[in-house]
Amino acid sequence: MDKRGSRMIMKIKELAQKIHPEVVAHRRYLHAHPELSFEEMNTSKYIKQFLKKNNISFTEGLADGNGIVAQIGEGERVLALRADIDALPIQEENEVNYKSINNGIMHACGHDVHTSSLMGTILILKELEEFLNITVKFFFQPGEERLPGGASLMIRDGVLTNPTVDAIFGQHVHPSLPVGKIGIKAGSFMASCDEIFITVIGKGGHGAMPHETIDPILIASEVIIGLQSIVSRNANPNIASVLSIGKINSEGGATNVIPAKVHMEGTFRTFNEEWRKKAHELIEKRVNKIVESYNANAVVKIVSGYPALINDEELTNRAKSLLIDYMGEANIVDLPQRMTAEDFSYYSQQVPACFYRLGTASIDGSNSSPVHTATFDIDEVALEHSIGCMAWLALNY
Repeated sequence: MDKRGSRMIMKIKELAQKIHPEVVAHRRYLHAHPELSFEEMNTSKYIKQFLKKNNISFTEGLADGNGIVAQIGEGERVLALRADIDALPIQEENEVNYKSINNGIMHACGHDVHTSSLMGTILILKELEEFLNITVKFFFQPGEERLPGGASLMIRDGVLTNPTVDAIFGQHVHPSLPVGKIGIKAGSFMASCDEIFITVIGKGGHGAMPHETIDPILIASEVIIGLQSIVSRNANPNIASVLSIGKINSEGGATNVIPAKVHMEGTFRTFNEEWRKKAHELIEKRVNKIVESYNANAVVKIVSGYPALINDEELTNRAKSLLIDYMGEANIVDLPQRMTAEDFSYYSQQVPACFYRLGTASIDGSNSSPVHTATFDIDEVALEHSIGCMAWLALNY
């Protein structure tokens, strides 16, 4: 790296340190006022007030209402930076002065971090706009946590055009990494995610006279076991796949009553679109064959969710090199594939994309509760690294 690059890193780090308290304040406000997917009206209003205050041009009302795209710069090349703004239906258990005031709703996946980080990145790039030789679009996206995924709606509403986006970066909190570390992986990174809904329809009756029933609980049990062989005996072992049934319940039933219906819900995840389609067909076929053998019936519904998230090899390797320059080689961690899903994948299917992970756990091991738990929180020092890294990536695109 040349002297100019070193000086720019120093300038960005100075600004990140200066802006950090404001970013923390934004994050704490957002954390205390979470809103569910596609209900982020007040969150969207808060972001728009911030943009107006800092004279940042933006377009609002995207993705069915709460999506925002802001813009800085006038360069020919166009880079997008994305943050998701929605929260989860979880009751927070943290006892902090920024604890959620909205009952049963919590920023348990770090979207408050993502949003406040993008706000901080805007402040840095606005300060250094004279050095910005590209156009940067900032996506504040609703509805990441719920199908059909806010990213798909943002794309539908034209965020990747006018001007046309050449590449996109996104980041996500990673509580298994300590603060000061960044995790990254080129290529296939996160899985597709489909929802499975199965109803087994039998014939209810007295538990003491099972011969007069068609027991849907027994049939459902065999369905669950039978579905596992779809991955273990039909999938190419080189293609990562997961099929899990996460919920089962009956309509009625008791210690001495066999119900007439059993409902099951699950998920199927993989990285290969051809296999994904075939697996859907096998799931429906396997369920119907099993229930038919018992003279029962089934209703099978598979809802296609987010596609696999593919990090562009060239863009991601370039980002890794830049992040090493900014954070130091020892602080950049190579991550494995993940079977979790993210609607950022929709962007990755359209333009070169890089989605990386921000370490948020304290060095002493605190603030390491997993995402989607009632005790998730971060070491807020991570926000300083977050805004600096994203600004550095934008200035070097």
